[in-house]
Amino acid sequence: MTDSYDSYQRLQFDWPSDGVLRVTMVNPGRLNSADHVMHGELVRVWRDIDADPRVRAAIIRGSEGAFSSGGDLDLVREMTQDFDVLTRVWKEARDLVYNLVNCSKPLVSAMDGPAVGAGLVAGLLADVSIAARDARIIDGHTRLGVAAGDHAAIVWPLLCGMAKAKYYLMLCEPVSGEEAERIGLVSLCVDAGELHDKSLDVARRLAAGSPSALRWTKYALNNWLRMAGPTFDTSLALEFLGFKGPDVQEGLASLREKRRPDFGKDSPL
Repeated sequence: MTDSYDSYQRLQFDWPSDGVLRVTMVNPGRLNSADHVMHGELVRVWRDIDADPRVRAAIIRGSEGAFSSGGDLDLVREMTQDFDVLTRVWKEARDLVYNLVNCSKPLVSAMDGPAVGAGLVAGLLADVSIAARDARIIDGHTRLGVAAGDHAAIVWPLLCGMAKAKYYLMLCEPVSGEEAERIGLVSLCVDAGELHDKSLDVARRLAAGSPSALRWTKYALNNWLRMAGPTFDTSLALEFLGFKGPDVQEGLASLREKRRPDFGKDSPL
């Protein structure tokens, strides 16, 4: 049969162990930023994995020492200028979260280097999230001038509590892998040199387990996330509303110019 993964451009696939599919995000020279191609592929891959009888567990990782550097700035600019692009990416961002929540196969994430944006959605919604000690986990929405959408409102408070979630999401403070494990944001923290071996070890153990027991346990536990669906939908709508506001223009310019943003002090809100 034709392999359903052959059409992917930004995601690469290999089978490091029986029943274990490893997904690698690849955008060379851009720290695996999620351009329009990768963003779309990160949405549909979870449906393909869910439907693939060969997969008993999956791993998501980045290439070249980075997990994901967030949304591609060219795509962000298009979103501010083109309503059709904005609504397409909104639907993709919604489906990315729900497809991850509803994928029945156990997922392990292996995060090193920067872990930001669409890649971080998969990193933190994975069933077992593993971070290198020096990984830099950042939710950069408010730095860009938009509300913290994506996965932020649906899972950060559940993982690390409301106080920590508000601190890191509102200030865009980076979280090291070590700190992420301490506050409960990730499952495990390991030295960078052990990251990929550890993720494979965990995936192999999951692949060797009872498929029905593991998948049904995941389904039941993910009802906590499904109950937060209205909160997630609100956060995503407010995030995308922000892409038509003035603050995102300053946020985008400051990122391109590598300076601190200077958001206006006056606001009608």
